[in-house]
Amino acid sequence: MKFHVPDMSCGHCTAAIKKAILAKDPTAGIEIETETRHVSVSSNLGQSDVQEAILDAGYEAAAA
Repeated sequence: MKFHVPDMSCGHCTAAIKKAILAKDPTAGIEIETETRHVSVSSNLGQSDVQEAILDAGYEAAAA
């Protein structure tokens, strides 16, 4: 799954997003590209669950 997170701009942002996703799925694989503001997630969670985790971290996310 790949998401565009327009407000993600720094290490704090990426850490908060990773923490929120891993809280829901500790085995998730997460790749974050700060420059393009994309988050790629490999998880057993559904897209809406991952999107909700990113929202819980304080960031809007749209499928990319």
